[in-house]
Amino acid sequence: MSDARGQDRDVERAVAGLRDAAERVRAQVSTRFVGQSKVVEELLVALFAGGHVLLEGAPGLGKTTLVRRLSESLDLTFARVQCTPDLMPADVLGTRILDEDERGGRRFRFEKGPVFTHVLLADEINRATPRTQSALLEAMAERQVTIFGETHALEAPFLVVATQNPIEMEGTYPLPEAQLDRFLFQIDVAPPDFDALVSILALAQDAEERAPAVLSRADLLAARDLVREVPISADMIALAARLILCTSPSESRAPDSVRRFVRYGASPRGAQALVAAAKARALISGRLFVSVEDIERLCACALRHRLLLNYEADAAGVRRDDLVRECFERARQG
Repeated sequence: MSDARGQDRDVERAVAGLRDAAERVRAQVSTRFVGQSKVVEELLVALFAGGHVLLEGAPGLGKTTLVRRLSESLDLTFARVQCTPDLMPADVLGTRILDEDERGGRRFRFEKGPVFTHVLLADEINRATPRTQSALLEAMAERQVTIFGETHALEAPFLVVATQNPIEMEGTYPLPEAQLDRFLFQIDVAPPDFDALVSILALAQDAEERAPAVLSRADLLAARDLVREVPISADMIALAARLILCTSPSESRAPDSVRRFVRYGASPRGAQALVAAAKARALISGRLFVSVEDIERLCACALRHRLLLNYEADAAGVRRDDLVRECFERARQG
């Protein structure tokens, strides 16, 4: 009995420590990425859940600053790739180079690309060609890279944060649905309000220094293991399942707006993403259980990029977030 109590106390201390560490990371990131607490929280949830993130927002909103600051706060290596139409898969993954030694012997050596890092920022990913976009698929899904028949494992944790500009479509290659589904979240970055903009302008006068690490890589990996062990009740699983079904226009329980505007709804992978994210949010909030609030808070960023709309929706200016909100309310009713 005493052993069980001791284990419970150890778990409680671990959860409290993780919550405090997450708050310190959040505060440190927010010192440079100002006025975007919701974006910071969603990115932290994705990191602890072990998923990749698609950041969508206009240029100049600080997306690179956000990702770099996060990697510094967690003592993770960081690499940035500027996606352009002439970017080749080898520029991201790496290539083999023919070396010659002192005796004239020759052999191939694998030169690692920027994907061999902990946090990879793929800036303006929709400017890269489909061939280069697909080169990231194996790395994102399998955490490994295969080149010339050789497989190279990526060091954990591995996080891809891709950005894209939603207002400029000329000369871009929209991500296919299969690749969008690889991202745990799509996070929308909105322009700052007046107070945040004033703070940003004030910070621009100060020299930017590297952020001290708040959480070690080993602690982050341990936290990810703890996230997977967070229990979730049958009621919360049923809520997530009903929500996913409500996004499908062929389902009888789907809202009328979904039947009218949605071609394809979210897949089971979307349900898995929502459950994993809800567990991560519960844990960094200091709880060992998933609540309705967790699912409600994260359903938009977990599902918005998984809804394929029809032409009528585009013409009517329908927002995916509004559809997800309707689906949640319908699922909550049972």
